[in-house]
Amino acid sequence: MADGETGDLGLAADAGLLKEAVREAGELAHAMFGTELRKWTKGASSPVSEADMAVNALLEGRLRSATPDYGWLSEESADDRTRLGYRRVWIVDPIDGTRSYLGSRNDWCVSVALVEDNSPVLAAVYAPLTQEFFFAARGQGTTLNDQSVHACQGTALDFSRVAGPKPLVERLAPDSTRVELHPRIGSLALRLCRVAHGALDAAFAGGQSRDWDLAAAHLIVQEAGGKMTALSGEAILYNRPEVVHGVLVAAGRDRHADIVAQYRRLPPD
Repeated sequence: MADGETGDLGLAADAGLLKEAVREAGELAHAMFGTELRKWTKGASSPVSEADMAVNALLEGRLRSATPDYGWLSEESADDRTRLGYRRVWIVDPIDGTRSYLGSRNDWCVSVALVEDNSPVLAAVYAPLTQEFFFAARGQGTTLNDQSVHACQGTALDFSRVAGPKPLVERLAPDSTRVELHPRIGSLALRLCRVAHGALDAAFAGGQSRDWDLAAAHLIVQEAGGKMTALSGEAILYNRPEVVHGVLVAAGRDRHADIVAQYRRLPPD
């Protein structure tokens, strides 16, 4: 059997594993939602709770035990730089949108991607409270609750439905009276996924997002006929020594090209 065929069969098995693990992780997070949780702050201001850690442990147990030859990068695990030597790496955000989770809001999710050679090849994002399960496999499209979805297309620079930092949106469309800035979505992964099924025309991420915020949503947008890059148009790569990213944009392919072109015409800040 050729190596490519072996890899394809392996990815098919990994897709099933990923779906099961993310759904189980989402149900665990849901079961702990709204209960009395131990919580603390890491770094300068990032909240974390025992729910984040429990979901992380579940995902690590399910995914790493089944794929011992893959690397691991998670928001809630110490960064093991041996991941850089692996061709395939799981990139995990156990609860993306922890502030929303702890604030009893519904805009949080479990977000997991499998990255191969610095690009995502499998992705699952599950928001239990809104009953949304996004899944994408490279070259096979994106589904939402097992139904195929597609990003909105259009050639005009049209920000009629957009989410992201208000100053950034206003700088790109200073004279627009048609902008409908969506209320803040606590989970960045969910914000980006809204592009994949046409709920948003475009979504932006400010600086300081990490691999685990982006990798799964990236593939979900891409396989839905959209594109996600740095605002400059530069490609996003994952499982690098530095996991922090700058300002990003996701949109349908033609609209994305218009947004990047518009940004390049702007004077420096």
